[in-house]
Amino acid sequence: MREEDELEVQELAEEEQELYEHFRFVADAGQEPLRVDKFMCEKMQHSSRNRIQKAADAGFVHVNDRPVKSNYKVRPGDIVTLMLDRPRHDTTIVAEDIPLPVVYEDEALMVVDKPAGLVVHPGVGNFHGTMVNAIAWHLRDVKGFDPNDPEVGLVHRIDKDTSGLLVVAKTPDAKTHLGLQFFNKTTHRSYCALVWGNIVEEEGRIEGNIGRDPKDRLRMCVFDPDSDIGKPAVTHYRVLERFGYVTLVECVLETGRTHQIRAHMRHIGHPLFADERYGGMEILRGNRSATYKAFIQNCFKLCSRQALHAKTLGFVHPITGKQMDFTSPLPDDLAALIAKWRVFINGTTIDTFEDN
Repeated sequence: MREEDELEVQELAEEEQELYEHFRFVADAGQEPLRVDKFMCEKMQHSSRNRIQKAADAGFVHVNDRPVKSNYKVRPGDIVTLMLDRPRHDTTIVAEDIPLPVVYEDEALMVVDKPAGLVVHPGVGNFHGTMVNAIAWHLRDVKGFDPNDPEVGLVHRIDKDTSGLLVVAKTPDAKTHLGLQFFNKTTHRSYCALVWGNIVEEEGRIEGNIGRDPKDRLRMCVFDPDSDIGKPAVTHYRVLERFGYVTLVECVLETGRTHQIRAHMRHIGHPLFADERYGGMEILRGNRSATYKAFIQNCFKLCSRQALHAKTLGFVHPITGKQMDFTSPLPDDLAALIAKWRVFINGTTIDTFEDN
């Protein structure tokens, strides 16, 4: 469970309330006096200082087994704990009988075509019903496969509402081998994305560091490549088809950062169609006639998630050394959305469209 969700503290703890330890930190021997809220903020990088201060106000921040306020100065050897009024959630991965679209499988790995809407890994609000739970069920009879062992399982991830291909390692050696390919950028991954606007160039390269948006922690933001903020990221895109107010593009990743395509396309002024978090669930191009508004709303109903699909995946097999390449057809919702735009553009005069 993420620290920021653990610190959703609304009311003061009662005197006799039973508390449970969630996090423990021991100050180093050379620790300089430092406010406990700042000390914990440095240790719990996904939590804001404000949340930690609220936890301290509620009596949930303890030093040496006693509650302290935010201005307590941490000293060498202090034991700092976060104590909450509920037990820590059991994050053990349990096998669940969930349909799993497997497109390839052998003794070392399998490739899965994830449907949109399926969470990949258990987390806050989604401890069950995830792809990892489905994988655990599918491989429940495979000797030596433990879904709770980080040395096996998913090699990479895609967002909940992104569809497409993922590779799963059945053995530690396979995961190490595949992980190195992703790290060394020798894998091939391409995505289909429908974005707002008529992209002028036929192809292009987007470079910009990806980091957490300071105004919205659930969204990523693009920073200057020369800055020390975020992690370097590069996305290549190529226009596949134009529909006047939206463009179908292929995106190829050099890096694999969180929300990379979504953040990069928004950064150049072309958010993904129907991507609510990045502003794509609004009418960003086109006229404001009632007919056009109704058309767009019908499009949103057809595909009510970001129009992004992990279409191809290529890697070298960790045992045979053969090149493995997979292609996933567009899912029904995205295919229907694109078909609807084709009908629209065929009935519209091209000079009515804007340039971008």
